[in-house]
Amino acid sequence: MSTPTRRDAVENRAGILDAATAAIGHDPRASIDTIARRAGLSRRALYGHFDDRNAIVREVIAAGATRFNAIAARVDDQDSRVALARLASELWREAAHVQAAAALALDDAHLAETSDALAPLRRRIDQIVRRGQEAGELRTDLPAPTLARLLEETGRMVVARVDAGSSTARSIAVCAVLSIAGLSWTEARALLEQHPDLEAQ
Repeated sequence: MSTPTRRDAVENRAGILDAATAAIGHDPRASIDTIARRAGLSRRALYGHFDDRNAIVREVIAAGATRFNAIAARVDDQDSRVALARLASELWREAAHVQAAAALALDDAHLAETSDALAPLRRRIDQIVRRGQEAGELRTDLPAPTLARLLEETGRMVVARVDAGSSTARSIAVCAVLSIAGLSWTEARALLEQHPDLEAQ
């Protein structure tokens, strides 16, 4: 008799997180009541799974970080420029449909916990940068940790500021990252033309 109850609890919790991700994706100030209604639960039922709104936000951030880290792990292009472009492209596609939630995760109030959760992604960026500098593909006037951090900050700014509804948003995100990595705008455009999947809708 207890197994169905546990399964229901797991499904309800997953439903709350899905509802919270969607609600916060549209409005970072979405209330507990809004999230509960979207999940098809009462406020009281929601509090049976989470202590407060902050607990829900933390889990939404953790789930998003897990997806971002998985994307980073899949990027295996040998050319570091293509690897960075693909990483930016895929991360943007993941973040664009829940831009407000992604921006919330990257704001100053949540940045410390988000940074911890995204440690695998940051390590992957660092690996790509170091390999690219050694191969002469990326700029070398900055130490690898500094360049990796600038790339991370550029991605953060793009998620927060670029209009996800724009048809050019994805290519803007990719070109911004490539620009910081040391490519000219013409080199960035040429790379995108060689790999049209990087900006396909």
